[in-house]
Parts: sequence; structure tokens; C-alpha cells
Amino acid sequence: MAEVKITKENFEREVLESNIPVLVDFWATWCGPCRMIAPVLEEIAEENAGSIKVGKINVDEEPELAMQFRVASIPTLMLFKGGQVAKMTVGYQTKQQLQQMLS
Repeated sequence: MAEVKITKENFEREVLESNIPVLVDFWATWCGPCRMIAPVLEEIAEENAGSIKVGKINVDEEPELAMQFRVASIPTLMLFKGGQVAKMTVGYQTKQQLQQMLS
């Protein structure tokens, strides 16, 4: 399963109602660290297909969601389990750090 583009229209269905954990990446096209972490997130999405969903929220396109979750810096990554934020990290993370976050 590839990464899922999350919008305010599909957020509830894709994230809050998901029966598997969802790693949500708040990002923007102009953000250098966001571009650096993107291939790592793609790998995680492919390697964990079926057990973890990776969603991407472009903060420029979805400012309401960014404000709702008080995203002040990007990339901000939030792990949702059962519709709740279980873990959160801000800034570039290595693949190993992200895998630890998911475990």
C-alpha cells in the first residue's frame, strides 16, 4: 500500500476510523527535512503494508488540520492508534528512529 494523501474530507475515515495504526506526516513541498524524510516514509509504507498506514498531510493545502493538531514545525509525525495520537515526533528522523516509534 502506498502512502495515502490525507485531507480534511478523508481524515476521519483514513485516520480516526482506521483499524490499523496510522503514521501521519505533516509536511510541505518547500520543507527540506520533509523532502529528506519522504523516501524513508515510502519505504516504511511499503515494508509495513497491511499493518501500518502512512498518511501525508500537506500543511499548505490543509491548514485546518495542521492547526487542529497544533503543528508548529514540520515535519511533524504523529502515530494514531484507535483514533488517538499515541506518539509524536518533530523534525527529521532516521528510518531506525521511525521504526522504534512504530514498535
